[in-house]
Amino acid sequence: MKEKPIPLHMLSIGSFGRITELTAHNNSRRRMLDLGFINNTVVEALRRSPSGDPTAYQIRGVVIALRSEEASNILVENVLV
Repeated sequence: MKEKPIPLHMLSIGSFGRITELTAHNNSRRRMLDLGFINNTVVEALRRSPSGDPTAYQIRGVVIALRSEEASNILVENVLV
């Protein structure tokens, strides 16, 4: 049984998620797509800043830091790698 997708910012550090949906709109959506956040792409949550925001994610061999507000628009399902 598939788990319900969670927002990317809820992904635990060291965990992997597969993108299932992008809920952002307009310019924000275009930016996320340009950065490589497209369906079925695997993302790893690497580390959080000491204040807890932003979080660094590895996607397609690149490390990208996103604030929780931006990451909440990316839905992922946990995957085991």
